Amino acid sequence: MSAPTPFHKILVANRGEIALRVLRSARSMGYQTVAVYSTADAGARHVHEADQAVCIGEPLPAQSYLRIDAIIEAARLTGADAVHPGYGFLAENENFARACREAGLVFIGPSPEAIIAMGHKAGAKTIMMDAGVPCIPGYQGEDQSEGRLLAEAERIGFPVMIKATAGGGGRGMRLVHTAREFPDLLRSAQSEAQNAFGDPEVILERAIMEPRHIEIQIFADRHGNAIHLGERDCSVQRRHQKVIEEAPSPAVDAALRERMGATAVAAVKAIRYEGAGTLEFLLDQQGNFYFMEMNTRLQVEHPVTEAITGLDLVELQLRVAAGEALPLRQEDVRFQGHAIEVRLCAEDVGKGFMPQSGTMLLWHAAEQLRVEQALRTGAEIPPYYDSMIAKVIAHGATRDEARRRLLLGLHQTVALGVTTNQVFLGSCLRHPVFAAGEATTAFIASHQDALLQVDTVTSERAVALASLLLFETANQHPTRAGLRRLAHSLPVGMRLEIDGAKHNVQFTQSGAHRFDIQVDGRQHAIDLVEITPHQIRVVFDGVMESAMFLRDGPQLLMHYRGQPVSVHDHTRSASERASEGGGDGKVRASMNGRVVAVLVAEGDQVEAGQPLVTLEAMKMEHVHLAPVSGRVSAVSVGVGEQVTLRRVLAEIDVPAAA
Repeated sequence: MSAPTPFHKILVANRGEIALRVLRSARSMGYQTVAVYSTADAGARHVHEADQAVCIGEPLPAQSYLRIDAIIEAARLTGADAVHPGYGFLAENENFARACREAGLVFIGPSPEAIIAMGHKAGAKTIMMDAGVPCIPGYQGEDQSEGRLLAEAERIGFPVMIKATAGGGGRGMRLVHTAREFPDLLRSAQSEAQNAFGDPEVILERAIMEPRHIEIQIFADRHGNAIHLGERDCSVQRRHQKVIEEAPSPAVDAALRERMGATAVAAVKAIRYEGAGTLEFLLDQQGNFYFMEMNTRLQVEHPVTEAITGLDLVELQLRVAAGEALPLRQEDVRFQGHAIEVRLCAEDVGKGFMPQSGTMLLWHAAEQLRVEQALRTGAEIPPYYDSMIAKVIAHGATRDEARRRLLLGLHQTVALGVTTNQVFLGSCLRHPVFAAGEATTAFIASHQDALLQVDTVTSERAVALASLLLFETANQHPTRAGLRRLAHSLPVGMRLEIDGAKHNVQFTQSGAHRFDIQVDGRQHAIDLVEITPHQIRVVFDGVMESAMFLRDGPQLLMHYRGQPVSVHDHTRSASERASEGGGDGKVRASMNGRVVAVLVAEGDQVEAGQPLVTLEAMKMEHVHLAPVSGRVSAVSVGVGEQVTLRRVLAEIDVPAAA
């Protein structure tokens, strides 16, 4: 099939930074563009930057971005003749690719047949083994009974990995160390796979401990040409979801790159693949590599490949989809320097990477770096989609130069109003194991305590600065740089909380714009230089520095020394809320999310710590446990219901003390 398939208007069937990325390349090539959006995204940037946009439903994924019929109708309404699926949602859905083809639309991706072949882990593994691609020993049979799977796990030898055959993004995956824990973890993986993909089927693989996660970017056209664009190292992960990606891999030399690249190219030629794709491998500590899966789409981490090759991968996708031959051969591919990408996610790392949603009250992207994002000050981050809100990418002549630039970029990024993993990302980049290029998939788990360590020095200084800001903003300081004297010079006492710790503060005016501030008995001197609506500049213990800030109800939010800081003023608080910990028997939602499981009924007797309700938000599940033992007096939610933070999910009658 070598006939051209020209098109002039592209509908992007995705949202956020993904849609913006595709729109950018499409516009640069002269294509008209169409966006689709859920009602929750009506004010999103991708909606306003496309030439046209069509609403496709309510925000829940099953009612919006996964609605094939609505997307096809949006293309008809706008006259779009091509569809780019982005990555995620329908990007690897063979039914969507087929529906586009049947509607006469060019699907900018592989054929439905190729998606089917590689989208099912068991079938893909069989195809790869037939093509001579090294695969991890395991079981991918049709018999899915617990007894057969346990027997196969014992044959493979523990530890084993359970994987959902239709899975991706770490969903439906469990690492099993012993036969005793196998049944429970199997049921857990199957349940998650059923909820996420509508298919509980799993495969088993021998667990390769502490490997590197290496992927090879490939491109193929309909004229029989196929090339690879080198590898990416995606080893830094949490819960099997990538956190940091880089290219090239510090563990891959030129000879290994050639072998892995040749293997990937041979594999895609064997299935007559067309378009962009990625073959993912595990690289063990002896240098052996094993096929895991193929992603039949563009990857989230494609910018690092673009940075070291100088190529626009979306442009290549559009050219191949239009029927053009690849514009370069393997020998034309050149690699320059090193690139690293971090995924900025709306999540609370200290609470098990729990997804967060809300309003981004103040946003400023890093300067002089590539930042893929769809944010702006005041943007809403809904609870319905993936927690990733931005990608920050740095390129340098060397790996360490790229790492330093990325650290500076994170330092410059201002994200206030929604909790993110910004500080955690910086800790990963600074860690000596990552800095040495030695991080494996065990990196975060092995070094979690160090990566989560709080910077107490910065916290203490932030408290001192916050005390001044709270007093100034409470007294309605002018919005310009004009400064005034405080009305008094008596000591002012405050009690502030930051990072879960409370601090006693006293500050006194000692000059026109000078303050002596004690934090838990330690003295600091601050000279106020300038204050504007969102920025303060001071001389702090002899060093001039600045911070961004804003008030959000009882909180003061600051971006100080490259870190977001949330300060609570407890100075006038009579007491803490007794019910926050669930001591009253009420189980409250710990996040905005959708109820995916209700595990008890009214009248049930439960023990403290027993699972009651499971919520899902941003591709992660969180089980809510009974805070006390007692009888369930009320269950306030049902499966499929959307709930908000602090909503009461269930109530437990606490037995009266004897």
